[in-house]
Amino acid sequence: MLRIHFTADDYARTTLAPGPDPMWEMLLSLHMLQVEDGPLEYSGWRQRMRRQLPREAVGPLAALAPPVGYSPDFLTPQTRAGELDHVVDRLLAVPRGRLRTDLSMLTPRPSAVTWVRQLSEGRPESLHRLGHAIRVYHKSALAPYWPSLKGAVRSDHRQRLDQLTSGGIAAVLEGIYPQAKFKDSVLEIPTFSTDSDLRLNGRGLRLQPSYFCWQQPTKLADPELPPVLVFPIKTAGGLLHGDKAGDHTQERLAALVGKTRATVLGLTVDGTTTTQLAAACDITLATASHQTAVLREAGLIESHRRGKSVIHLATRLGHALLEGTYPGPGDTELHESRLPHPGPGHGP
Repeated sequence: MLRIHFTADDYARTTLAPGPDPMWEMLLSLHMLQVEDGPLEYSGWRQRMRRQLPREAVGPLAALAPPVGYSPDFLTPQTRAGELDHVVDRLLAVPRGRLRTDLSMLTPRPSAVTWVRQLSEGRPESLHRLGHAIRVYHKSALAPYWPSLKGAVRSDHRQRLDQLTSGGIAAVLEGIYPQAKFKDSVLEIPTFSTDSDLRLNGRGLRLQPSYFCWQQPTKLADPELPPVLVFPIKTAGGLLHGDKAGDHTQERLAALVGKTRATVLGLTVDGTTTTQLAAACDITLATASHQTAVLREAGLIESHRRGKSVIHLATRLGHALLEGTYPGPGDTELHESRLPHPGPGHGP
């Protein structure tokens, strides 16, 4: 059983990540790639990756990420940046002492012993190989499916914000896993293979939803690192390739509101004027004004005057409709959410 101990300061510093973390999705998808079980929704992606992934990416990474047991903590550095290059640079800049410590806990398969030893020594060629493998793997296995994956995680985030509104922090913490219990400022997760206590000691906890986390929540092994708890999203549908996902959503949206109106809404993602909309959709200014008025009345766009022009910009609800995700009541911003202190008498 894992027991996570909260103090009063930890409630103020506990956050709910609004989207997927690229390095955790890489690690957990590597686990999924190496097993045969798991929900049916993952099978299509897994079979495609086994056929398509270059060996140069899978081999080095699989050696560091066995599906059972320990995976090195340095593979999932804490970062808020969304750019993969920045994340990989952070990973490759890990102190050599951390490399040695983490890799000393790993039991690699015989064919990977030399590679793991050279990496633990911080050899430049080994670090370059690791960085190259991560970039190739992400480009092939994750990037094409990222819009679909991100939409699923964001939808889960919105549902948990609803849960926070209706049931408070206890409902959110217990909702990350069916067997989780939160009582007397301690979150208990009974399915962890080892019996351990994680004392936050005022550092707070980052709750990280994940598409590829499917069996039970997971965390970093080192209790001294910034605490993070990665947990499965509630509904992980099959992943769609980015092009297919966008086409599929746009087709459904066009069937719902009409092709022209769906196109107009899509063009407002980055902000656009009525004149630009009319030109892009090959419609008159009057028709463009009518379409924006309908979308504005529905709460899907906002319109603001800038000089002589009016700028139309999609709202959070409009973005959710374009992404094919559920925005949730009152969800106007999608950012990392801090969980409020339960206060006296507001425990479970």
